[in-house]
Amino acid sequence: MPEKAFSFVYDEYGNTKKIKVYARGLEVQGHNYTNKGTSFTEKERQGLKLSGLVPPTVRSMQSQVKNNLQIFENKINDIEKFIYVRSLFDRNATLAHALFASDIERFMGIIYTPTVGLACRHYSSMFRKANGLHFYPGNIDQAEDILQNYGHRDIRVAVVTDNQGILGIGDQGAGGIAICLGKLMLYTQGAGIAPWHCLPVSLDVGTDNQELLNDDNYLGWRHERLSGEAYVKFVQRFAKAFRTVYPNALCQWEDFSKQNAFAIRDAYLHDLISFNDDIQGTGAVTLAAILAAMKIKEEPLSDQVFLVHGAGAGGVGIAEQIETALLEQGLQEAEARALIYTLDSKGLVTTDRKLDPYKEKFAKDPATLPWFAEKQDASLHNVVIKGKVTVLIGTSGQANCFTEEIVRAVAANSARPVILPLSNPTSMAEAIPEDIYRWTDGHALVATGSPFPPVDSGGKKIRIGQCNNVFIFPGVGLGVLASGAREVLPSSFTAAAHAVAAMVSASDLKKGILFPPISDLRKVSRKVAHRVGLAAIKAGLSGLCVYSEYQHNNDSERLQALIDKMRWQPKYLPLEPV
Repeated sequence: MPEKAFSFVYDEYGNTKKIKVYARGLEVQGHNYTNKGTSFTEKERQGLKLSGLVPPTVRSMQSQVKNNLQIFENKINDIEKFIYVRSLFDRNATLAHALFASDIERFMGIIYTPTVGLACRHYSSMFRKANGLHFYPGNIDQAEDILQNYGHRDIRVAVVTDNQGILGIGDQGAGGIAICLGKLMLYTQGAGIAPWHCLPVSLDVGTDNQELLNDDNYLGWRHERLSGEAYVKFVQRFAKAFRTVYPNALCQWEDFSKQNAFAIRDAYLHDLISFNDDIQGTGAVTLAAILAAMKIKEEPLSDQVFLVHGAGAGGVGIAEQIETALLEQGLQEAEARALIYTLDSKGLVTTDRKLDPYKEKFAKDPATLPWFAEKQDASLHNVVIKGKVTVLIGTSGQANCFTEEIVRAVAANSARPVILPLSNPTSMAEAIPEDIYRWTDGHALVATGSPFPPVDSGGKKIRIGQCNNVFIFPGVGLGVLASGAREVLPSSFTAAAHAVAAMVSASDLKKGILFPPISDLRKVSRKVAHRVGLAAIKAGLSGLCVYSEYQHNNDSERLQALIDKMRWQPKYLPLEPV
């Protein structure tokens, strides 16, 4: 096999226009970026020495998608469907993405949550082909060399996990890389970032999951988790290598433990072009739901009182993003924080308790709360009533904790209460949408973290908007790349939230629906990218132009044109034999 089997040729906008192929015959079919299966043209078959290696009929991609959809349908369960589509991606990445794009709403549940959680659990036993990079103490000192091996792909986005906080199921060791694979597929589907520009990375610092350590089939580093200084040095070594090899690439931190998530995000705010989706993506998509609700309520954000039940990475990220939005509307920091309550398993988060550092920002001083005197005053029900909460957000993972009593208490504070039970999977939701509508006589504004079927309310069928980070992170990534932003700021996520809220149709707002349908993902990501890019320009962080030029409409038009021309479509590229 030639030293280099193929190379990408880009146009002036960075989009791939063709692939130069040095390999021949089976080697061309053996790589998922050059393989077209039965869709190789006659010219390609002759030039790449494929004649006789594929059946005579040249199938269209549309026909290939139809055929693969039939095979997919015949799989007996979701994990078998996951294995099939992952194997298809490993054979033919373009066809796999064309299949996903044919019904993204349906395939999202397979390539990402909830099925990807099962894939994480069974990663070692299901292993078929390596994808992405696995760093562990035995190779972290060669990080630059290992990353450099992917340089021919012009890596633009990496999703990086230490595998500890996977989808609410905890430490999954080496299996956590399946999350990165899923997220990057959604970057491609939403933002149009070609799969060869995407890099999944596992920081395998060991596992404290004894079941994995005892499993003879386990493929990860068989060692208890690094912690303390050893852990910090490991992450630092990776970050330094990533910055050296890919200084212009976006690094998305994914599924770290709560404390590590905040510490790592904050440590590399200025050293890497990076963000944490569990914190900032969750914050932005929840803010989008709230902004859409404000359009329906016709009330300003500053007139609301917010309660986040569940003070983990996602919950505190939501509180941070609400605060950022309030500050942008002119409130002072103390005024904004006065409107935000956070609760954890012990009740209201207050300054008189010993707290993890990431919880301290939104802890309430009991002395400032006239109604807070005893421990029982910290209960969810009491805070809703005494705090006059109008927006109730659940990230607790406690099924059914938004009881009828709690929901009715929020409804007593607002004619259109906003109730967002965001914990997933569905079985862990804080309340069921049908119940919330019934308890509030159809007046509540509801979105959920997991998919729920439409609800009959007031003689109308109401689609339940899904508060899904996929509406945020692909567009943020594309906006950052298109604008040449050197940092990802809190204002980037406020811009993203406004963009998502703007994509909810007037007819859906009239019905009380807070999100566009998942099928609009590509359109939503385009809008998010544009708003995020403009926010970077306004902040002076963009390499595209200087802030003074932002006053001219042509800047916005230039950015939109660049975004549109950067986006890859799942269509076969010309293969040029070399």
